[in-house]
Amino acid sequence: MTEIIKSFQEKSDLLSGKGVSEELIENAENILGLKFADEYKEYLLHFGVVAFDGHELTGISSIDRLDVIKVTLNELQKNAMVPTKMYVIEVANIDGIIIWQSSEGDIYETIMDTKPIKICDSISEYINL
Repeated sequence: MTEIIKSFQEKSDLLSGKGVSEELIENAENILGLKFADEYKEYLLHFGVVAFDGHELTGISSIDRLDVIKVTLNELQKNAMVPTKMYVIEVANIDGIIIWQSSEGDIYETIMDTKPIKICDSISEYINL
């Protein structure tokens, strides 16, 4: 079991989807014009989308507020300081905080229309803060 899957499965209140196909992941990457980090791809393949302990992470979902494509495109329009090779993993719904991941896997935070600041090396690290 990989670190990202184990990190999520250790959450006692985890709610998750059923995972998505590689084809859906590639389609999302093509629409966004980027590559997801390997751990995000694993997460999508295994869960599709998750919620736990007040967090709702984006994924590939029919729910607009959780769909990585719709959320990322929307947030990129709001903040020109974010590189287009980053995608949203969580909208905190607190003080305009958005959590992003780069294709390399690093996790960043923006507040309103600020420049991204690195906060973690991976989703696994982020969800265990």
